[in-house]
Amino acid sequence: MVLFRHLNRFFAICLALSVSAAHASKLNTDNIQTASVSTFVTDLGSNQALFQKNADIVMPIASLTKVMTAMVILDANLALDEPINFNKDDKERIYNGYSRIRMGSTLSRGEALHIALMSSENLATAALARQFPGGYDAFIKAMNAKAKSLDMTDTVFVDSSGLNPDNVSTAADITKMIKAAYDYPKIRQYSTTPVHTAYFKKPRYKLGYTNTNALVRGQKWDVALSKTGYLDIAGHCLAMITEVDGKQLLIVTLDAYGKLTPVGDAGRIKKWLQSGHSGKVSESAMHYQKQKLSTLTN
Repeated sequence: MVLFRHLNRFFAICLALSVSAAHASKLNTDNIQTASVSTFVTDLGSNQALFQKNADIVMPIASLTKVMTAMVILDANLALDEPINFNKDDKERIYNGYSRIRMGSTLSRGEALHIALMSSENLATAALARQFPGGYDAFIKAMNAKAKSLDMTDTVFVDSSGLNPDNVSTAADITKMIKAAYDYPKIRQYSTTPVHTAYFKKPRYKLGYTNTNALVRGQKWDVALSKTGYLDIAGHCLAMITEVDGKQLLIVTLDAYGKLTPVGDAGRIKKWLQSGHSGKVSESAMHYQKQKLSTLTN
């Protein structure tokens, strides 16, 4: 009987070791491909980096900038129900880009932050920064100070929206920023709202907004924090925290050539974690990566 118990224990240990080995083989980084130029995947539970690709290359980050904008606003403990206004200075700071917001109208600071995070409303970030204590320049200074405090050593901010391509960072630094942002309940809430209606005053009107992340809009993924970004020079970018098979993952992908490529990369990462293989990316995506890397590293 004692021998039988010892044999059972021996077989249990062997089974556990084989399961552990099988799981380790699933996470073979030779078996994952992403179409984005730069990728960083972290298991937040263990704080372990699961996959990195070109994660230390400095590149424009587009509207991922708005996560830092949100942290600076919230750190200042400004009243979120206080009305802020939109004027021509804000329009100029987004390079006279299109916005449905009417000049002269007002919206609460919290609502402006909400539509900036979920729908990447650029005019909202310009107005938020202008009406910061000390003004716009003080806001940009606070963004860079916050980045320094988070040890984002390869990051520079020059505007609050991300429209300026001189806003640069790395996937490794963005990972630090998103980890910090996860401690802000408002950022988690605002960035993962699928759809939202904002009510403006002076004059009274309303505008409907949708989330820029298709994975949030579709509500098929459990997304706890999200931000997308796009500029011609930055490509399509995505930073999000999501759950896959009980693991809380932080995914950062920078500079993808297609609008849905970051979503495709998220799917490839999920497939790799579940099956051990991500599947391949297209030849055109590989060609794009090669071209961009030659530009970024020269």
